[in-house]
Amino acid sequence: DIKAHLVDAQKARVELAQARLEDAKLNLSYTTAASPVDGHVTRKSVQKGMMVSRGQPLMAVVPLGPEAIWVTANFKESEITHIAPGQPADIEVDAYPGVKLKGRVDSIMAGSGAAFSLFPPENASGNFVKVVQRIPVKILLDPGDRPVLRIGMSVIPTIRAKR
Repeated sequence: DIKAHLVDAQKARVELAQARLEDAKLNLSYTTAASPVDGHVTRKSVQKGMMVSRGQPLMAVVPLGPEAIWVTANFKESEITHIAPGQPADIEVDAYPGVKLKGRVDSIMAGSGAAFSLFPPENASGNFVKVVQRIPVKILLDPGDRPVLRIGMSVIPTIRAKR
């Protein structure tokens, strides 16, 4: 009867050890954060060994693959009258004089950049001043050989719009 109790106690210890192992595996899985996209890490604010909180920004991952690069051109509202998705575009990048990239209009944003800004302007001074707004237009670049492009580079886009 004592042997049966010893065997039961050992089985309980094995089950406890297995439960602790599973708990440790689960906790280890919480230490890995996978990126949703391939890209380059920038604005990294975390170092090895640091404790982080849920929701704390650790870094930005910038996708720079050929399929992930586009140009956002801010056209004046008076310039987008004849612009539509699918229209061809030529893009000149200031950093690469003489190089023309080809692309197509993907979409036109549903509002001006000011309308979606963190602090939209409110003209409550009593004096009305008309300010021409800028409308973001997304231009996807055609695949192929192209120079190295980075976020924030200045470009000159030309859209071949039909009138």
